[in-house]
Amino acid sequence: MRIADTVAEVVSLPQAVATLVRDGDSVALEGFTHLIPFAAGHELLRQGRRELELIRMTPDILYDQMIGVGAARKLVFSYGGNPGVGSLHRFRDAVEHGWPRSIELDEHSHAGMANRYAAGAAKLPCAVMRGYTGTQLLEHANVRPLRCPFTGEQLVAVPALRPDVAIVHAQEADRRGNVQLWGIPGVQKEAVLAAERSLVTVERIVDRLEPRPGGVTIPGWAIDLVAEAPGGSWPSYALGVTERDNGFYRLWDRVSRDRDEFTAWMHEHVLGAAAVES
Repeated sequence: MRIADTVAEVVSLPQAVATLVRDGDSVALEGFTHLIPFAAGHELLRQGRRELELIRMTPDILYDQMIGVGAARKLVFSYGGNPGVGSLHRFRDAVEHGWPRSIELDEHSHAGMANRYAAGAAKLPCAVMRGYTGTQLLEHANVRPLRCPFTGEQLVAVPALRPDVAIVHAQEADRRGNVQLWGIPGVQKEAVLAAERSLVTVERIVDRLEPRPGGVTIPGWAIDLVAEAPGGSWPSYALGVTERDNGFYRLWDRVSRDRDEFTAWMHEHVLGAAAVES
């Protein structure tokens, strides 16, 4: 995270990805239900990034695509599925059959992931929470039981998340790189503050951010780069700007079941497609 009196620089999406993301990085592409940074994730794939540790609450179609082309070596996640439809077939194929490669898994609950980001944003080594107890995750996840030194209550510690890069999508940024998002709150703010480097893609650049009910503002001093990417969350949505493409989520269930059909679709629509330019 940058602590400076400077503002976030506004650049093109290809330039932002080339500047911030390296092979082998831990990369969090966050956005809960909406504001999922699909355009940025696709640009990572076009630029051939590999050996990535992908971090995300609710891996959905975007991470299914990234896993399916072999970009991921590890997945740090909570619930993994195609929202409202079913399985992520490329994710499942990698876990069950090692195609196109095997991936390491670090699974947590939603609450565990949110607390891990919050600890990273606060520059703490871990977060303490009431969770996991009574579940199999307590036995298999990277967590540690501990007792409160004041009350003796049984609690769980989860390690902080400190991604190399956080990438999120938002509705607006001003010309100084301050960003505002609104709608379903996720962990975008915490992910940006926890990360070493950060990119925010936005639907539009405006002269001035207007306060909105429930809006979250991320100041430009906490962001490295901003890139304008209209429609950058499709087939997800940006509340008040674009709509969710439910038909595509249903289509993906068919496309992703077959390795050859998936590969052909990715080459036609992502790997061979033009980048989003500002």
